[in-house]
Amino acid sequence: MRAADVLAKRLYEAGCRWAFGMPGGEVLTLLDALEEAGITFVLCKHENAAGFMAEGTYHRTGAPGILIATVGPGALNGINSVENARQDRVPLIVLTGCVDADEAQIYTHQVLDQAQVFRPITKATFTLTAKRAHVIADKAVGIAMEGRKGPVHIDVPISVADAPSSGQGVLRKMASPVAPVGPDLEAAREALKNAKCPLIIAGVDAMSEDASVAVQEAAERLNAPVITTYKAKGLMPENHPLSMGGAGLSPKADALLLPLVRAADVILAIGYDPIEMRAGWQNPWDPETQTVIDITAEPNTHYMHHATYNIIGNCAASVVALLPEAGQTVWPDEAPKRAEEALKKAFAPQGDWGPDHVIATCQAMLPADTLATVDSGAHRILLSQMWQCNFPRALTQSTALCTMGCAVPLAMGAQLVEPDRTVVSFSGDAGFLMVAGELATAAEQGLKTLFVVFVDASLALIELKQRQRQMTNRSVDFGMTDFAAVANAFGGKGHHVRNTDELKAALKAAQTSETFTLIAAEIDRKSYDGRL
Repeated sequence: MRAADVLAKRLYEAGCRWAFGMPGGEVLTLLDALEEAGITFVLCKHENAAGFMAEGTYHRTGAPGILIATVGPGALNGINSVENARQDRVPLIVLTGCVDADEAQIYTHQVLDQAQVFRPITKATFTLTAKRAHVIADKAVGIAMEGRKGPVHIDVPISVADAPSSGQGVLRKMASPVAPVGPDLEAAREALKNAKCPLIIAGVDAMSEDASVAVQEAAERLNAPVITTYKAKGLMPENHPLSMGGAGLSPKADALLLPLVRAADVILAIGYDPIEMRAGWQNPWDPETQTVIDITAEPNTHYMHHATYNIIGNCAASVVALLPEAGQTVWPDEAPKRAEEALKKAFAPQGDWGPDHVIATCQAMLPADTLATVDSGAHRILLSQMWQCNFPRALTQSTALCTMGCAVPLAMGAQLVEPDRTVVSFSGDAGFLMVAGELATAAEQGLKTLFVVFVDASLALIELKQRQRQMTNRSVDFGMTDFAAVANAFGGKGHHVRNTDELKAALKAAQTSETFTLIAAEIDRKSYDGRL
C-alpha cells in the first residue's frame, strides 16, 4: 500500500465516510486513497466551508470530520474552521499537502511552515512518514476523539503519500470512562442527597460524551432544573418540565436564569465548559457558600468560575457514581417554574412580523425531528432561546468562536449523512453572503436543504450595539441582494417573504421540493430591539 492508503484505511475504520475540501496537485494521491478506502470526497467552493461541512458529518455520525486542503493558500483558507473545531470541541482531521522536506530547502513557491501555523489551534500536528504512517494515523484519531475532542493536523508530503508503506489497523484501544472515587465523591454525594435547591448546568463536554441519559436521570432523581449551554441544547429535552432551556448570550435570559443559579444551594455542573459563555457568567456562583460539583473532561485552567469539588472524568460515569437514591428538593416559591414561565413570555413572538415570527413559524411547520443550524448574529441569540430542542444535537452552531458563515455548510454536512431528513439553516444576510457559492455544492450533491436568510441589509447586532452606544451609523449597512434569484441561479428554489402567510406557503413548498430551497425573510433591522 501507499502511505496515503494506510492513512485512509485508518480513517475509514474510525467511521469516516466523507471528506471535504478543494484539491490541488499536492493532495491528488490522498484523494485517490480516500476514495479507494470508501470515503467520499466532496468538492467544496472554499476550504473554510469544507471544514464546517466536515463538522456537520461529525454531529450525525460521531466519527471525526475530514478537511483536505492543498499546500499554502488552501491550507490557510481552512484556519477559521479549524480554530472553531478547537474551541467548539469538534474532532476534525485536517490533511494538508506539503512540499517534501528536502525540496523545501531549495524551493520557495508556496512553501511555509504549515505545522507551525496549525500547532496552536490543534491538539496535535504531525508530518506523515511512510514507515510510520499507521502509527501517525492511529495517534491522530485517538488524540482527536479522546478527552476533550478537537482537531488534529497532518501534513502529507507529496512523495510520502505515494511511498510504499505497511502496517494498518487500530493500534491502541480507547481509554475507558473514568468516574470519581474517594472522600470527595462521598462528600459530593452527601451534598446532593441533602440539597434543598439543586440546579444542574450541562455543557459541551456532556454533549461530546453523549451523556443525555445521565443528565436527565440526574435531573429527575434530584428534581433539579436544568440549564444548558447553547451547544448542549437538547441534552435535556426542552419540553421536559425540568428544562430551563439554553443560556450564554442573551442578557434577557441571563436576567432570569442567573438569579436561579445564585439561589441554588448545590450546583451540579455536568460537562459545563464556559468557553461558550459571555461575561455575565464569570463567577456566577460562590463556592464558599454554595456547593458546586464540576465534572469536566479537562482541569479548570480558564478561571471563569471555581468549584467546591473538581472532578476530571467521564460525565455519564461520574454522574452515576455521584447520584444519591433520591433528593429532598423543596425550591421555595416555585422559583424554577416562575423563571420558566417568565422565559416563555420574554421570548414569545411580538407584533405581526419579525425574526421571532420567522423562527416560531419554522418550528411550528417543520417536522419534530428537524435538524437546525444557525449562524452568528442577532438572529442566533434569539433563535437559541426560542428554538426548542427535544433531542441532542437538534441545533448546531458556532458557540465558542462564534464565527459567521457556518450555518450553511453545517447544514449541508448533516444533510449528506441524512439525505431524507429535514435540515434547515438560519443565516443573517451578511453571513450567508460569505458562503453563497456553496449553493453550487448543494446543487451538485442533490441536497434538499432549507436555507432561511434573515434579510435586513445590515450587520444587525453590530448596528444595535452602535445605537446603544449613541454612535453614528458607520460600516454596518450594505446593499440589498435578491437572494431568491441567487438560489434560482444555482439550481434551487428561491422565495422572498415579507409576512407569515408568505413564509408558510414557502415552507410548505420546500417540504416537497426536489432541490434545495432558500427563503429570504425580509425584516426590519430594529426588530431585534428589546428582544435579546
